[in-house]
Amino acid sequence: MALHLTTPLHQNTAINARLDKQVYFKMECYQPVGSFKIRGIGALCEEAKREGKARLISSSGGNAGYAAAYAGRQLGIPVTVVVPNTTSKTAIQRMHDESAEVIIQGDVWNEADDYARDLVAQGNYAYIHPFDDPTIWTGHATMMDEITQQMPKPDAVVVAVGGGGLMAGVLEGMHRHNWQDVPVLAVETEGAASFSASYQAKEHIRIDKITSIAKTLGALQVTSKLVDWIDKHPIIPVTVTDKSAVDACLSFADDCRAIVEPACGAALSLVYDQADYLKNYDSVLMIVCGGAGATVQQLLKWQEELS
Repeated sequence: MALHLTTPLHQNTAINARLDKQVYFKMECYQPVGSFKIRGIGALCEEAKREGKARLISSSGGNAGYAAAYAGRQLGIPVTVVVPNTTSKTAIQRMHDESAEVIIQGDVWNEADDYARDLVAQGNYAYIHPFDDPTIWTGHATMMDEITQQMPKPDAVVVAVGGGGLMAGVLEGMHRHNWQDVPVLAVETEGAASFSASYQAKEHIRIDKITSIAKTLGALQVTSKLVDWIDKHPIIPVTVTDKSAVDACLSFADDCRAIVEPACGAALSLVYDQADYLKNYDSVLMIVCGGAGATVQQLLKWQEELS
């Protein structure tokens, strides 16, 4: 059974008029866990159940762990999520609400992931990576199956990049539906731009540290699969400030009545204050990846701190 929902594709007349473009928003923020993660993570958890695993163990900056917790409860499998100490209290509480055990370990996701891998070795447990698994990419690609039925081929696609699982899935789906000529704008925040580093070097680069507040973009190194795509698809790396990401979240809440994280706001900022990146495109698909770790109060607090 699929654990994700078919999500709507929205346009906002005010945004279209302001930019003089057709902007399509794929509203993955409407998934049961508030983000696209349930597509790929759900598929991986279902695979673990078929294999008879006794427990799901996930490492996460927030959203993947929440998706694993939700999937485990739906499938009747206990879940442990290891998160870094930068994970929001909101995200941790949501994992607890899904009956998951949450362990806080390390300052960044990579340290939490090392601990999770050690736990997996202790029993008949399934390791649920947050982004680096072919099953996850194929699960995320299902959104392109929906999108191609919901809209004509756009001139460009905008995707936020953290570990790269979303973009790997989007690209897989785009090629399945013959959208291989549509450029993808890969957006990161300053201080979490591991894909941009790899793109510029044309090799798999690991950055030294995460300094962005968009903690769910906080992988020191993207999946190597995403680096493989550099030579196979037109990709344009874009880096934006934390302030742009947060401001975009609040503007999007006003326009579309949906709360998303700064990780998602990074992509949305191209609509609100980085529109020069879109100047050559008449129609644009924005993947609204969502996020469960933000509240209005937190976004306003970040906005004040960044002003």
